[in-house]
Amino acid sequence: MFRTRMTELFGIKHPIMLAGMNWITEPGLVAAVCDAGGLGMLATARFSPGETRENIREIRRRTDRPFGVNQALALPGAKENVEVALEEKVQIVNYALGKPWFIDRVHRYGGKVLGTTATVRHAVRAEQLGCDAVIVTGHEAAGHGTIATSLVLLPMVASQVKVPLIAAGGFFNGRGLAAALALGADGISMGTRFSLTRESMVHNNFKQLCLQATEQDTLYSNAFDGMPGRVLRTKAAEKMMKGGIQFSEALRGAGEIRRMLKLSFWQFLGLSLQMWRAEEGSPIWSQARQAVGMRRHLKAINDGDVNEGILFAGQDCGGIDDLPGVQELMDRIITEAESACDSLQRKRQTA
Repeated sequence: MFRTRMTELFGIKHPIMLAGMNWITEPGLVAAVCDAGGLGMLATARFSPGETRENIREIRRRTDRPFGVNQALALPGAKENVEVALEEKVQIVNYALGKPWFIDRVHRYGGKVLGTTATVRHAVRAEQLGCDAVIVTGHEAAGHGTIATSLVLLPMVASQVKVPLIAAGGFFNGRGLAAALALGADGISMGTRFSLTRESMVHNNFKQLCLQATEQDTLYSNAFDGMPGRVLRTKAAEKMMKGGIQFSEALRGAGEIRRMLKLSFWQFLGLSLQMWRAEEGSPIWSQARQAVGMRRHLKAINDGDVNEGILFAGQDCGGIDDLPGVQELMDRIITEAESACDSLQRKRQTA
């Protein structure tokens, strides 16, 4: 058993977090991670405010353990979803891609704010803004990181930031947890590994593709949704990297996302302009890529369409070869991490 600043801060048993992943971290998976002793995280960017409230309450019906919500602040509906999380007094609010205006309000009801970063500068800034902990995302991750790897980022951030650090990018087993702790982190965040569990709703077609993949079978580009990100290598992903997207597909994707978010045409247009003007916003064509990326992501997750779908996946898919239950996975990682630490101690004693 590991007791770290992460477990103490969030009141959890194990220093392992479920990364917030849109369309994947639904209440069942969130609650399963919480009940197994980790920190479950509900991604809310795809929800309307009403759906966000409903899903928060569903998690509370399934578990009495601490959990958090994750929201990218540069996306449509972010402010409204965060407001719901504050009204519901969610214990942990995790943000990315923007400035958190809500830190004091979270602290007033006893909650914690967790900032997601991918550079040393942004990690330092998150602490200065008042974040209680910081996620540091390495290049290995499926999420939107930058070009520095976890091995480089973690010790650099640990030397400049005093709040607890959570390592993201490339972590899938106990050796990785032990390594992250040695590099200065207080725990790890896992996305791809939790996606490949029995409780995950990712379509089995893509689960099997991930199990067959090596560490070389991912692609990193901004071609997939307008921001640098990593996906599983498929014909559709390779085509997107080579040829970009067609305007007709961008329009179709934007229409589908607008309907999914339950927005009128003018509301959707207004939000797009807000994103364009925001400090960490993106150009109109990048937003078109986001629409296409979301559409193809859903084809992978829901339909298992291996010809047209894309799945965001980390390099660690090459080290994953089974689909365990969440509790089994959590127990295995802790046992492996303890064994790795014991082995390191024996090596130190014999040196």
